[in-house]
Amino acid sequence: MKILMLMPLIVCAAAFAAPPAGFEARVENLRKDIGVPGMAIAIVENDQVTMAKGYGVKRLGSSDVIDADTIFPTGSTGKAFTVAALGILVDQGKIGWDDKVIDHLPGFQMYDPWVTREMSIRDLLVHRSGLGLGAGDLLFVPRTNLSRAESVRRLRYIKPASSFRSGFAYDNILYMVAGQLIEDVSGETWERFTAEHVLKAAGMLHSTTDNEGHFAAVDRAQPHARMNGGLRGVGDQSVLNERDNLGSNASPAGGLAVSANDMARWLMIQLNGGALPGSDGRLFSQAAHDQMWTPLVLQPIAPRSGALAPTQPMFNTYALGWDVRDYRGAKIVWHGGAVFGFLTAVVLIPEKHVGFSIEINSEDGEIIVGLMYELLDHYLGLPADTWPEKIRADKTQRVQEALKVYRAAAAKPAKIGPSLPPARYVGTYADPWYGNIEIGQFRGGLTIDFKSTPRMGGTLEHWQHDSFVTRFDDKTIEPAYVTFGLDAEGKVERVTMKAVSPLADFSYDYQDLLFTPLAAQK
Repeated sequence: MKILMLMPLIVCAAAFAAPPAGFEARVENLRKDIGVPGMAIAIVENDQVTMAKGYGVKRLGSSDVIDADTIFPTGSTGKAFTVAALGILVDQGKIGWDDKVIDHLPGFQMYDPWVTREMSIRDLLVHRSGLGLGAGDLLFVPRTNLSRAESVRRLRYIKPASSFRSGFAYDNILYMVAGQLIEDVSGETWERFTAEHVLKAAGMLHSTTDNEGHFAAVDRAQPHARMNGGLRGVGDQSVLNERDNLGSNASPAGGLAVSANDMARWLMIQLNGGALPGSDGRLFSQAAHDQMWTPLVLQPIAPRSGALAPTQPMFNTYALGWDVRDYRGAKIVWHGGAVFGFLTAVVLIPEKHVGFSIEINSEDGEIIVGLMYELLDHYLGLPADTWPEKIRADKTQRVQEALKVYRAAAAKPAKIGPSLPPARYVGTYADPWYGNIEIGQFRGGLTIDFKSTPRMGGTLEHWQHDSFVTRFDDKTIEPAYVTFGLDAEGKVERVTMKAVSPLADFSYDYQDLLFTPLAAQK
């Protein structure tokens, strides 16, 4: 998962020595107005931390305030940490960026044997494999009982959406492969290697790489989301179950929890090409750092109009775990991160030697993107603007449009079907990469259970024809249309799915599933 959104402009780096005037009050007013429970911001300028501060509370209804050491799960911003771990192994001479994956991970296999042979470590990190957007994410969304090794093994069954190295499509599963490769090369799990050789070596002593360390930390933020407005992201803010989050098998794609103080150190390390703050040591070499920031894949640019037109980049690329694009004539290196109940952005302006991070414990991304543009304008010497308000207005319009589509689809269609009595749909169905679902019968109706995902089950409500809608017991899971395809004899021969909500996170990649009766496969 990932939140949505350079011809250098060289100006004296000391032109700005502090955040914008009144910035702290501005952040607090926006936080309260938008309804974000808590957030943390870190800003570094010219190797100095000019801000590391928490706002609000760790959990709605609590008086436990967020400070600069409160850790937040940071989602896909963690990809850069996995890249740093690989960079350390490159510096040690144990791997090379262009080594073939199978030379270090012999069991690795893509759907296409040629791609399997040609896939390099660099290819794992830049979203050009040919997999579709978010392909395989249901192996860890919303949670899983699969190991990382098993998830990597199942990759071989995911059909590509395009040809190898032909274009950009964001994925998480290949960062799982990178994590497994780190384990096989180093002899340490990704969690341990990253904790010892990246976080600890960087002086990031509050941050964590695993659930055990995360839940042992007293100073941690709790997740929140809006769940009662018809679509996820609409309605009132509510507390989520923090122990019911993403599967740890995907941690190399975004499993870190980081504080503002620790993020400040990470920003300085990045801005200084791998050098450690306040010492002569290095986390990784300048050569490794140069590789990390070198653009490799063009990303499509979505047109922006009206009030948001100035934010449209002229170019948009992906490097090793970083987005590299321009903002109004200046190069920025950044990445967004999303874990259910949390959002993060990490942003660097190399020519200004400035970096900042914004973390929130809710899913209200307009405050992150809005403040990101406000800070970019400030440090680039551009006129101040009201980006959070503009982005909030744009989001409100998009949400209202999505609600119209959703409500139109939710209007009960004419009663047509189902073709079969409930008992004829009952059975175990298998998808090659996801695994099994079980369709059962209860009180005359149907139930569904996703067997690779703990507590992802509920009832099926008839929609029309042979399509049903999931009513999951866990209301935080995006509902799906479930459609049974029948053969000429009236037997179920396939089951397909798609998300109900037009705003569903792409990690609910129901559309990539194709289930067939398990009995027919034997």
